[in-house]
Amino acid sequence: MSVYSMTGYASVQSSTAQPLPETEPGRDTNTRLGVEIRSVNSRFLDLVFRLPDELRQAEPALRELLTAQLKRGKVEMRVSLESTTAGSLRSPSPTTLQRLGSLEDSIKSWLPQARPLSVADVLRIATNEDKKPHDHSEELLQLAQAALKDLMAAREREGARLARTMLDRTIQLRALAASATPMVPKLVEQQKTRFLERWKEALSLGGHAVLPEIAHDRALTEATAFAIRIDVSEEITRLASHLDEIERLLGSGGELGKRLDFLIQELHREANTLGSKSASLELTRVSVDMKVLIEQIREQVQNIE
Repeated sequence: MSVYSMTGYASVQSSTAQPLPETEPGRDTNTRLGVEIRSVNSRFLDLVFRLPDELRQAEPALRELLTAQLKRGKVEMRVSLESTTAGSLRSPSPTTLQRLGSLEDSIKSWLPQARPLSVADVLRIATNEDKKPHDHSEELLQLAQAALKDLMAAREREGARLARTMLDRTIQLRALAASATPMVPKLVEQQKTRFLERWKEALSLGGHAVLPEIAHDRALTEATAFAIRIDVSEEITRLASHLDEIERLLGSGGELGKRLDFLIQELHREANTLGSKSASLELTRVSVDMKVLIEQIREQVQNIE
């Protein structure tokens, strides 16, 4: 399965011709239907529909279509519907003109001061009267399916890019962990040598002699206690395990954003512990560099579905 981003955009349009009444043969009304889908990251699936009033009844079907494919993200669907009459201006039918004249005479008999109908009034009334409602639901669903397909393709491309970026960061984290592993034995040996020197110096100042075996045993005890305090092998092992799981999830794909987010929290915990145990500037730098890389991964994970 692929890795999908929650960010994407798609837009499709269609145009259909509907014949006008028989009084206007050879003339059509062009209907242009458009569907636009935008999606950004969100903790849950949040759907927003912007539909014309005449297409409101299609919202449940559109919602079902989106929820079958999308699991997370704030998704906005906009639908536009425009109608234009092809060819020259339509002429009102004689029947319509006769009815309008009769109605005007009837109104003036009751309201002598009423304004006479203008040409614009007649054209507007005749156009609205000849309009017949057309059900665009089936066409809308087909167009929405095409838009959703394009959106999923866009989210898949963006998800692949995010996955490559995260895998690159995991490689860098492994390199940092590998560089930190040999630092601890060196620090322990340095601490042992430093303790022996201070021990000998203190005894020489006090005028007491001490057997080398006793000094060596004491130095070994101190070095052991120091090694236990700064040992980061467990943190390095757990960090490597978390990185293995992240790489496995990215390879398997699917709905993995929430699991990745949990693993990022665990990576942060290991990097913080490694920094708290740091006994050298080099190890502190490793911890800081790890945190920077983990934060970069976390930013990418926020966009994974």
